[in-house]
Amino acid sequence: MKEKTVFACGECGYEAPRWLGQCPQCGSWNTLVEQEKLTPQKNRPTAQRPIRLEDITVSGEKRRVTGIAELDRVLGGGLVGGMVVLLAGDPGIGKSTLLLQTAHALSGKGKVLYVSGEESGRQLKLRADRLGIPGGLLTLCDTNAENAMQEARAAKADTLIIDSIQTMQSEESASAAGSVTQVRTCTAQLTRFAKETGTVVWIVGHVTKDGAIAGPRVLEHIVDTVLYFEGDRHEGLRLLRAVKNRFGATNELGVFEMREDGMAGLSEPSSLFLSGHASVGCAVTCVLEGTRPLLAEVQSLLGPTAFGSPRRAALGLDTGRLNLLLAVLERKAGLTFHDKDVYCNVAGNLRVTDRGADLACALCLASAMLDRPLPEQTAAIGEVGLTGELRPVSQMETRIKECARLGFAHIVVPKGTKTQVSGVDLLCAFDLRKAIQLLDLR
Repeated sequence: MKEKTVFACGECGYEAPRWLGQCPQCGSWNTLVEQEKLTPQKNRPTAQRPIRLEDITVSGEKRRVTGIAELDRVLGGGLVGGMVVLLAGDPGIGKSTLLLQTAHALSGKGKVLYVSGEESGRQLKLRADRLGIPGGLLTLCDTNAENAMQEARAAKADTLIIDSIQTMQSEESASAAGSVTQVRTCTAQLTRFAKETGTVVWIVGHVTKDGAIAGPRVLEHIVDTVLYFEGDRHEGLRLLRAVKNRFGATNELGVFEMREDGMAGLSEPSSLFLSGHASVGCAVTCVLEGTRPLLAEVQSLLGPTAFGSPRRAALGLDTGRLNLLLAVLERKAGLTFHDKDVYCNVAGNLRVTDRGADLACALCLASAMLDRPLPEQTAAIGEVGLTGELRPVSQMETRIKECARLGFAHIVVPKGTKTQVSGVDLLCAFDLRKAIQLLDLR
């Protein structure tokens, strides 16, 4: 009897009864691959009985700190039993290095099993020696998911690390490693294992050229926490960002630096993103990344356009937001940008989505247009509306105190801000035109 097969998309997991050139769901071309169709009985989990919510005891549940402060910050204070964490990032960004250091830190508080499907035991030992990690860590070089869980159960491991999920294969599927079915099946098995045993499971996931995690989108919905490791692999700075966390704040940010002896957390990263002197077309603001206030420097450059339509380019900022601020500056502040190319950048490879950076972005554009720098030790915090008015943003006091701690004596804020910080001069403005006048840019 012929086995039933389906054609599954390698990008989104869509299944079709026959081969198609283009996936109807995600629009990708030539991504449908024939594979065996799983029957419900073959992939059926162990039956569970319902229990009352009041019968579940959580009084003894405590977070386990990893010993790496920046990682604990992103996780929301530490690890929770049965937690499944997905760590994603570009190749060579430092995912395996960070997890090997994490495994070493956790091995002093419990048993850790590090499963590598990408490296041999000799390669792992060489990397551990480079990082200064002693040889007491329990490792397994295998690509079989069932064997990894069996060894973790036999060793009574408190933490299981899978590096990476794209190399793992399950006996429940006959498809190749890295396919949609294998990634989905292995992740579901590991999640079920974590919930049944209380073991913390770390999963390394690769990303595609578009920046999305390779495999089906459902992978992010299965796990408890999704961490993205960002940065230029040719530079030392790395940003660890939480985009999903069932046990902590989302969009939390951790800052690391790649050194010869591994990843080092940076507890005071704001100074890395500042140039230290006032320049034409530069403005400093304070944004919130999760619960952390972080100073960022917004830079702009103007040039005469050589075409009928001027160019707008932004790095670290939303291009749509940049166009909105340019329209407000033209209409409400009397500045002309329609005949100039505009380039905006956030220093330090930082990506800013906080609306509190609107005012700094607008002021750096005005500074570049009028060819006058902002005064020394001046920062700007506030949201800019379509009518040019300035609006306060959340946690203004926290932002102002962070600016004052790093030596900024003058801060442009929306009118009505009542926070008072010793040694800080608050320059209150009702609208964008008034803010430009207060800084004597005209």
